[in-house]
Amino acid sequence: MNRSLNPATVAPECITAYNDLKLSKKYKYVIYKLSDDNKEIVVDTTSDNGAEYDDFREALINAKTKSKSGAVGKGPRYAVYDFEYQLSSGEGTRNKITFIAWSPDDAGIMAKMVYASSKEALKRSLPGIATELQANDADDIEYDTVIKAVSKGTAA
Repeated sequence: MNRSLNPATVAPECITAYNDLKLSKKYKYVIYKLSDDNKEIVVDTTSDNGAEYDDFREALINAKTKSKSGAVGKGPRYAVYDFEYQLSSGEGTRNKITFIAWSPDDAGIMAKMVYASSKEALKRSLPGIATELQANDADDIEYDTVIKAVSKGTAA
């Protein structure tokens, strides 16, 4: 049986949540997931604006996905995080909206394939992303690692 992987569509709520983060600063981050039937990208979690990076990182690390067989395992996610950091030069604060494709090495192959094939559809729906990161293990989403990539080494 030859099953092709069709990219998922983006639910309107994904764009609304992104705009709430980008324009209204209502959220610090938005985490997206695929619906159970893998046909649509939906909002998984949103933060309040006072959320800590550790909360965001824990939510990604603990994300779960159900396979067709019903087994539950580690799950890929997409996330958008509004990073704010001080420039080491003392020239003030910067904000960079960062897209993170979280695909843990120990997630299921099928889940990783569907997430990989659907990523561009979501990114195209979210204008204004400054940086994109691919993360495959917990070290990839350590705050210091991410802020160094986001700021290109200019963060204090």
